[in-house]
Amino acid sequence: MFLSYLLCLITQDKIICLPNHTSADEVSQISCKEFTQSTQRPPTNTTDDEYPTTTPSPTVTAGSTREMTGLRNNLDLQQYSFINQMCYETALHWYAKYFPYLVVIHTLIFIICGNFWFKFPGTSSKIEHFISILGKCFDSPWTTRALSEVSGETPQEKPTDREVSKPSYDEVSPTAADLPVPEKLVAETSSASVLDKKEGEQAKALFEKVKKFRHHVEEGDILYSMYMRQTILKVCKFVLITIYNAALVGQIHFIVPCSVHTEDMTGYNSFCCNHTKAHLFSKLAFSYLCFLGVYGLTCLYTLYWLFRRPLKEYSFRSVREETGISDIPDVKNDFAFVLHLVDQYDSLYSKRFAVFLSEVSESRLRQLNLNHDWPAEKLRQKLQHTPEGRLELHLFKLPGLPDTVFEVTETESLKLEMLNETLIPPLVNKLARLEELSLINCAAKIQHASLAYLRDRLRVLHIKFDDIKEIPLWVFSLRALEQLHLIGYLSQDLSKNVTLESLRELKSLKVLTLKSNLSKVPPTVADVASHLQKLTIHNDGTKLLTLNALKRLSLLKELELIRCDLERIPHAVFSLTNLQLLDLKENNLHTIEEIISLQHCRKLSVLRLWHNQIAYIPDHIRKLKGLEELYLSRNKILVLPSPLFLCTKLRHLDLSYNEIRELPPEVGVLQLLQFLSLTGNFLDDLPNELFFCQRLKTLKLAQNKLVSLSPKIGSLTSLVKLELKGNKIDFLPPEIAGCVSLKKLIVEQLLIDTLPSDVREKLGDD
Repeated sequence: MFLSYLLCLITQDKIICLPNHTSADEVSQISCKEFTQSTQRPPTNTTDDEYPTTTPSPTVTAGSTREMTGLRNNLDLQQYSFINQMCYETALHWYAKYFPYLVVIHTLIFIICGNFWFKFPGTSSKIEHFISILGKCFDSPWTTRALSEVSGETPQEKPTDREVSKPSYDEVSPTAADLPVPEKLVAETSSASVLDKKEGEQAKALFEKVKKFRHHVEEGDILYSMYMRQTILKVCKFVLITIYNAALVGQIHFIVPCSVHTEDMTGYNSFCCNHTKAHLFSKLAFSYLCFLGVYGLTCLYTLYWLFRRPLKEYSFRSVREETGISDIPDVKNDFAFVLHLVDQYDSLYSKRFAVFLSEVSESRLRQLNLNHDWPAEKLRQKLQHTPEGRLELHLFKLPGLPDTVFEVTETESLKLEMLNETLIPPLVNKLARLEELSLINCAAKIQHASLAYLRDRLRVLHIKFDDIKEIPLWVFSLRALEQLHLIGYLSQDLSKNVTLESLRELKSLKVLTLKSNLSKVPPTVADVASHLQKLTIHNDGTKLLTLNALKRLSLLKELELIRCDLERIPHAVFSLTNLQLLDLKENNLHTIEEIISLQHCRKLSVLRLWHNQIAYIPDHIRKLKGLEELYLSRNKILVLPSPLFLCTKLRHLDLSYNEIRELPPEVGVLQLLQFLSLTGNFLDDLPNELFFCQRLKTLKLAQNKLVSLSPKIGSLTSLVKLELKGNKIDFLPPEIAGCVSLKKLIVEQLLIDTLPSDVREKLGDD
């Protein structure tokens, strides 16, 4: 117990000093060889006689040294404790004293340098966010499904591109080039491979997070710069610390000479001290240098890795080749750098993460979620009949085209409005009844198999666009198309020089509608001159300056130039010898003197000059012998010329909302007249000759100044509809009962009450 206690007391002292009997004025003159030799001599079982005494015989030299003898003062413990402390502070090298603290400080410095970018606000948040997203992407069921689909699928055809001049009529963006379209995507997908709705939504959220993270991180290089500076700083610190530690480790001595001027108290002024922890510190110092060397090698390798290759660029070429997902983009800056770091850990993370950078993969997921949200039964509930009698399915503002649409096989008309990234797959061949397609602000892409199917089956196509480039070029290869309706407004520059793609492939086109703001008729319209029957240009008030292309449409039967700001009837119209209908609605016509030239259009039967500024009708209108329908409503006509009524084939005459004050008696010549509208004029009387028109079925006289209705109204036995509301008539003649075919009488209730009860009952029954 005593020895253990003594050992504890000894180890508590940092240094233990013994007096040297040889005096010295400086520390360098103190010799502790006898202590050094005794510590280095191996222990043996020798007797005390074999060793000399610890106090050697002093060698006295003249004037330099002298033998010291001790003084007794009964203060041995205190004086040697004082000497120990003095020698520890003055004689022991600072490296030997503070070595443990230096190791701790160096370690803290290395820890701070190694983890600084994990704690710095500008980098730590990005790293934590990336690690969080990376783990979720790695564990996502969608990652496994996407990779397994690609590894097991056969090469699919690519959607068509916009180059209509090429034989393939392709149209698709590179991001959708490898989008697979399995034959029975909806019906035959195994339950094991189908994500549930929750997993699909989670994967969708991951795509959004990856997009935002990429947009945020790829713009800068703070992570790369911080890591580079941090590594260079670590290497510099390693070199500095290694050099000075290697240089000073030799300063750790077990025996340390010491000089303390205590002759007056102890009788000695030189001492030899034992640094109790020198042996331990020496071994630890060499071990520390070894560990420091290993750490330095890792820093040097990291620095070599940083400069060996461009870490601000990352290519997924190998991943694209391995997975078959060819649209995975290469990345740069900090985004590329963190992916290089991930590869140093496990490249599988980058491979699975790359799935969420692919737009093809995202479109697959979007398609899967879309199919979940829109089953076939839900789509059938949206079916409606169009005015033409077709069964139409209207989809509005969906993120894509559900594959379940093609299970609704009874669809005859498909209307897609404001759908994002619409791709028409080969599944469209299931819609055997499909004849009409409407693309409203919807840039649809199509695959070869789909185009081959629609090319010979689609009859009617409506396209509404904001930019003419949104018109899919595959449209111009639909051989069976009969009606093409293009609606969209162009910029001022484009409206002057707009050119449509060639229409030569539209071999069956009969109806072409252009609702835009054109300054000239597109020359490509002449490509369909041999079979085009109806052309409609609705120009929304923009002046149509050039119409020369119309002259080549020799077989055109119907021409509508609506809101084209025309001031006269275009001369190009007069060469259309097969024209049957001419509509110049809502233009700026003040005179129609050129109407005489319309006699060259021998088949013209319908002339619509409504909603203009026409003040009079020229007499030579009588030249239009074949005219059957004439619309002159909403003009400024004051007088109706008698020659007008020489157009004896007129069946429909609309003169409503003009300034006509008198109806000529020549109206009775129109024996074939079935419809006559004079609503909104200033008539105060009707000629009796009007009632000679025995075939008249509709007579509109509302909002005039009529004061009476002739009893001869009863002679119109074919009259079905009569409008008299808004006049000054006091009573209705009882002879109105003679209108045996009358079904609709629009007049004030007070006038109805003036009729005899039997007439009222008869009209009421009708």
